Amino acid sequence: MSPNPGPPIMTPDSPADLRRRTVLEALPALIAGTPALSQAQPGEDDLLPTTRLALLVGNRDYPEPDDLPPTHKNVHDLRAALEQRGFSVTDALDIDAARTRQAIAAFAASVRSGPPDTVAFFYFTGHGLQLDAESLLVGAGTSPKARAEVLGHSSISVIKDVVERMPARPNALTIAVIDACRTNIRAAVQASDGLNQIEVPPGFLVAFSTGAGKPAIAPASANLSTFYTASLVKMLNVADEEATWSDFFSIVRLDVLNTMRHHPVEAVRALAQDSFIAKDVRRPVTLALPARPDSAPPPAPPRAPDDLEDWAAVDRNLWPQEVSQLADGYLQRHPQGRRATAALAAREGAREASQVLKRADVRLYRTAFNVAEGMPGELRADIHKSARGDKDAAARVARSYRDANTPSAPGRYEGWLQYAAGLGNGIAAYELALHYRRSAQPLLASQFESRARELGYTPPPTLDHYRK
Repeated sequence: MSPNPGPPIMTPDSPADLRRRTVLEALPALIAGTPALSQAQPGEDDLLPTTRLALLVGNRDYPEPDDLPPTHKNVHDLRAALEQRGFSVTDALDIDAARTRQAIAAFAASVRSGPPDTVAFFYFTGHGLQLDAESLLVGAGTSPKARAEVLGHSSISVIKDVVERMPARPNALTIAVIDACRTNIRAAVQASDGLNQIEVPPGFLVAFSTGAGKPAIAPASANLSTFYTASLVKMLNVADEEATWSDFFSIVRLDVLNTMRHHPVEAVRALAQDSFIAKDVRRPVTLALPARPDSAPPPAPPRAPDDLEDWAAVDRNLWPQEVSQLADGYLQRHPQGRRATAALAAREGAREASQVLKRADVRLYRTAFNVAEGMPGELRADIHKSARGDKDAAARVARSYRDANTPSAPGRYEGWLQYAAGLGNGIAAYELALHYRRSAQPLLASQFESRARELGYTPPPTLDHYRK
């Protein structure tokens, strides 16, 4: 394990950094306005599944010098936080790939036999890497520096062994959190084997502790948590009840960035982790605990009379610039409002979306966000999410135009893929590169293939039977 890389070196913040720092440092105050563990309010039962199951895997035992001291504390702290949120938690420490697959199979069977709206939460903390474009989680006892053939059978695949082993439940919620990390800062700086970008089926949310193709680091102490899990636990303890899990993970991402960008160690600041989130959540589920059948719900927390009215104005808007302004207004008027977490997530996502729409290589205009009468509900929902910076929803909107037989469809297909790529979707960028290659536009194809790789997406060798 590496020692700390010298004394802290502080660097001045730019004006943009100062604005973001002000926003992020206010996170706990903004989202702690209601009791964190109150029961459900009347009329919210459709958002409150009665069964919540979690499987936590923490691998510390790797050959020296690649052991990961913080992982057991990660599991211990996360277990306590999830149990406070109504989860029945199973944990497994220092297990190899075969036992991990067995644990996942048993967990999937429990989810399958439970109510159809059961919330499933899988968590892995340990070493992770990319091999032949596949994201792998390394079993205990195996060096992450082992030969490829060893890693291939001593690791589990995020897609094949986690996502595809869980039951398909498009209208439920399955969460997978991957906190794959390193303790050696120098190795992390030089690494290029971070996990790959992925897309997930309906009903899934997968959160990675850092960006695709980027390393994550961990303290070299068993008394400290990793940066990502520390923020995850902190936010579980303070997030307001009416936050959806989708909004919650957006807030965790912001908190990790804030913590690492202002860390006293310069090397940590340089490696600030920007969590990669892949999601296709059809049915919003809140953090609130379901009401117990034998108890009456508590009275609703006090709020300003126009709290929900102001939130409705935010929620129905579909233009990113206006979403950002309205959400900011909500937070200024209701800093402890019941929708504070959702408003903060909407504001930050819409701000990013607004900047992307100003780019010269993104040709997508306000009319593209209009919702037409008779438009399918899932498409309407994806446009709503896209206006709040959801890169995966934007890619799904693009694909709705791919085979459409209308004059505007080709332009909308390209524009929405450009927008998705601008939001960080490397898979959308590569899809656009393939589209331009088929359209005999080699310069644009090369541009977006490079963009995909910059975003951390490594296409599999067989994709479109072509790979440079």
